Amino acid sequence: MRTAANVLVVLVAALHLYFLVLEMFLWQRRPGRELSGFDADLARTTAPLAANQGLYNGFLAAGLVWGLVAGGSTATGFGAQVFFLSCVVVAGVFGAATANRRILFAQAVPGALALAAVLLAR
Repeated sequence: MRTAANVLVVLVAALHLYFLVLEMFLWQRRPGRELSGFDADLARTTAPLAANQGLYNGFLAAGLVWGLVAGGSTATGFGAQVFFLSCVVVAGVFGAATANRRILFAQAVPGALALAAVLLAR
């Protein structure tokens, strides 16, 4: 079960690294504009906000990697994974409620599955 939990944590971390790249570097290009549905002017106007959001996604990924490196069976690794996965789930639910329902499935559901696996592997 520990291996499955680690794989899910890696996938959530990778997803958030992808969000970082998309929001910080590709927001005004085709991938970012397709995701947001913004035209070029709105993408340019909102780019600083997206970059800030991308940085936060990077912090979530870094925290999950820290939890993996520390080891999920240690108190530090387990605590880091639970904390950062909980943040992922809360951010996903909030994003779905306030911005776009797709965020629930792109962020909150993977985070919740990984969190459940980490808790069950304990």
